[in-house]
Amino acid sequence: MAPGTTDKTLDVITIGRASVDLYGQQIGTRLEDVGSFAKSVGGCPTNIAVGTARLGLKSALITRVGNEQMGRFIREQLAREGVETAGIATDPDRLTALVLLAVENDNSFPLIFYRDNCADAALDEGDINEAFIRSARAVLVTGTHFAKPNSDKAQRKAMRIAKANGASVVFDIDYRPNLWGLAGHDAGDSRYIASDAVSAHLKTVLPECDLIVGTEEEVLIASGSDDLPSALRTIRSLSSAVIVLKRGPMGCIVYDGAIPDDLEDGIVGKGFPIEVYNVLGAGDAFMSGFLRGWLRGEPHETSATWANACGAFAVSRLLCAPEIPTWDELQFFLENGSKEHALRKDEAINHVHWATTRRRDISKMMALAIDHRSQLEDMAGDDATKRARIGDFKVLAVKAAAQVAKGRDGFGMLLDDKYGRDALYAASALGNLWVAKPIELPGSRPLRFEFSQDLGSRLVDWPVDHCIKVLCFFHPDDPQDLRDEQISKLRSAFDAARKIGRELLVEIIAGKHGVVRDDTVARALSEIYDAGIKPDWWKLETQPTREAWAHIDSVIETRDPYCRGVVLLGLDAPMSDLKAGFDVAKTSRTVKGFAVGRSIFGHAARAWLDGAMDDAEAVAEMARRFAWLVEIWEQS
Repeated sequence: MAPGTTDKTLDVITIGRASVDLYGQQIGTRLEDVGSFAKSVGGCPTNIAVGTARLGLKSALITRVGNEQMGRFIREQLAREGVETAGIATDPDRLTALVLLAVENDNSFPLIFYRDNCADAALDEGDINEAFIRSARAVLVTGTHFAKPNSDKAQRKAMRIAKANGASVVFDIDYRPNLWGLAGHDAGDSRYIASDAVSAHLKTVLPECDLIVGTEEEVLIASGSDDLPSALRTIRSLSSAVIVLKRGPMGCIVYDGAIPDDLEDGIVGKGFPIEVYNVLGAGDAFMSGFLRGWLRGEPHETSATWANACGAFAVSRLLCAPEIPTWDELQFFLENGSKEHALRKDEAINHVHWATTRRRDISKMMALAIDHRSQLEDMAGDDATKRARIGDFKVLAVKAAAQVAKGRDGFGMLLDDKYGRDALYAASALGNLWVAKPIELPGSRPLRFEFSQDLGSRLVDWPVDHCIKVLCFFHPDDPQDLRDEQISKLRSAFDAARKIGRELLVEIIAGKHGVVRDDTVARALSEIYDAGIKPDWWKLETQPTREAWAHIDSVIETRDPYCRGVVLLGLDAPMSDLKAGFDVAKTSRTVKGFAVGRSIFGHAARAWLDGAMDDAEAVAEMARRFAWLVEIWEQS
């Protein structure tokens, strides 16, 4: 059990590498032939900071990043993950480190470290704040950052402060031979080269450690021994730390005390045999799981089980930090297991992972919807000049929304690709405005996608924080063949959203094609859920009764408790009708706000297109109506 006092505000501070990882998205090919890359934060201690935060620990990172876009990406992503960033220094003279990687096959993972005079390697003693270290129950140091004198001194300073203040020191041996200058730039995937100099250096670290974690090769380099039993006994002679030996698919063994004659007699946790997809990052996920148990005083068997499970997730997925499970996901897996040998193919687990790692929390949503295409075309008629101005009007709508939002969270817009390009740019510049974009062909029933039925090629260039919106005219009493076709289209939208990592809003309008009773929309949602479709958001018509909302709440909460919730649509209703609908909807547990369009912009659009209203007047009119809806929603 790790020592610690109750006055510590952080569980663990990790120290060392922080990079941007660029992972080849084409699997089974050489790095030379990769055509596109997925971006994520990387570096052993950075990954562990993310992993422990996802598992419920309060973590922080001490490192350096460059004063450029990649450095800001690392800082922003860690903040999104809940990692304390106060220990991250911005280096004005050096660039953020990069790593390029490919999955060539299940045994070869070529990677290149771009670390020449990089920011994190310049970490020095001045970056170690004593008060910050005192706030943590543990500090984690990494082998790579003992390779250079400046970063070596920084880590040792942190270790001294930690020990002097009753905190634990965790050592992730993290051996990369080429980062010690023992291999060439093309040998980034090399895991072991014997070196007396490296071993002698690392042996001076061991006596101050409380937990030492490494693979067999890392244990060998840390000890300087030629065989595993001798290596473990050498480490034990130098340190009383808990030693965790990582054994890949065979899990791990924990040695707390004397090293037994039979190394298999150590403490083990449950193993999880799964397909190996990419081994990189597995050790960081493993360490995250072990620390979740060790720092919370769990038995070593429990810590080892959690570590093994987290490592299994990592090797079954492509990236490093993004693939580490959350606490909810880990518990789901431990309780339910998986029928899939490749965990990345398990839809139930993937949904928990997706839903618990979304980019930001959204507790309410008040959106101005102006993704309309056909309705604005109808207003413009056959006048080509008016049609050419539709995009300019949408920019005015963004200005109106911004006036009401005033930079506050919980506001958004629905905008389209057809006429809304400039408006989308304007919305993006505002920073925190939520944006959803439509993919449906307006008015189509059965549902068809606009521009192309190939969603993959269309969505890949969407910004990562844009939500996919798809409107479907769906009634549960429609003919079966029509419902099947509609659901098939919705399923393809859902699959595309998950494949490219974008949120999905499904808008269901039942009232235009049948009678809507208290259970009508709930039945429609149930049928869609039955097809395995779990949208992040629903957009629904206002319901006439509390009972109708109770049915909807029950379906959503039973079928997908991770759903963000429901936003209400307007259907060009008078403001008085919207208020009445809002009042009933406020009895619902799942309704989080509204996304209303023509009721806000309709009058202004007609007048502006006809030349009867100027820009300022149109903005003021839309802002007034939007603000009124915000007010009645928040007061309902």
